Amino acid sequence: MKVYRLAAAGLALGLLTGCASLLERSYTTSEPHSSKFWESEAAATLRAENRQDMVNDLLILIGQHTETASLRLYNFPDEQTALEELEKAAQEVQQETPLGAYAVEYITYISQPQRSCFEADLQIGYRRTAEQMQTIVSASSVSALGDLLEAALDGGRTELVVRMGYWQADSREKVAQEVQQVRQERGTREEAVWIVHYYPETDPVGIIEFLLKPTEEEIQVYQAEQVSAAQSEASSTEQAP
Repeated sequence: MKVYRLAAAGLALGLLTGCASLLERSYTTSEPHSSKFWESEAAATLRAENRQDMVNDLLILIGQHTETASLRLYNFPDEQTALEELEKAAQEVQQETPLGAYAVEYITYISQPQRSCFEADLQIGYRRTAEQMQTIVSASSVSALGDLLEAALDGGRTELVVRMGYWQADSREKVAQEVQQVRQERGTREEAVWIVHYYPETDPVGIIEFLLKPTEEEIQVYQAEQVSAAQSEASSTEQAP
């Protein structure tokens, strides 16, 4: 029996160029009850025959805020290969998918070889509650963010989380413009800090989190991230030929 833990990657503030639809990847989260992935839904057991299956399985579990489940791995030559692919899948989910980057703190698993497959008992730790994930709203473009922010503020909400349908190279700049316009129209004081986080850390972004009344601790963490990002950018510029 082997125990493994994968920690979630931290937020990054960098901007990559390019334009890509979030449907570009073949992540499958729209059919959580598909027989392709469930070995036994009643027993919370899924199956996978390759890394993409593993990614889709993990996203199904995360979408349901499932904390424990079993994953049976088929068609792998040995346990080491199966677990290496599972590790890569878990890292991909946490670092590259919007929901994984936003919601997951860690993924651990215990491997147990079976007669016809390799089985991993999964434990998923979350940094977001099921209620927070249920309040995620969708927007087809950045231009819809202004209205969503207005509605959130009118409703007295302290945070807004938006799933984006499409992302372009200049979308972060447009997000900043939408935020600034809302603040100006509402006469928001300059000292009233709003924090914007992007998930995943690289483009194309799939989820944007707006903290409209952040705590002092959240502000300090955010400011430290900005300083670190600025230093990293300066270092990269100095090393450039």
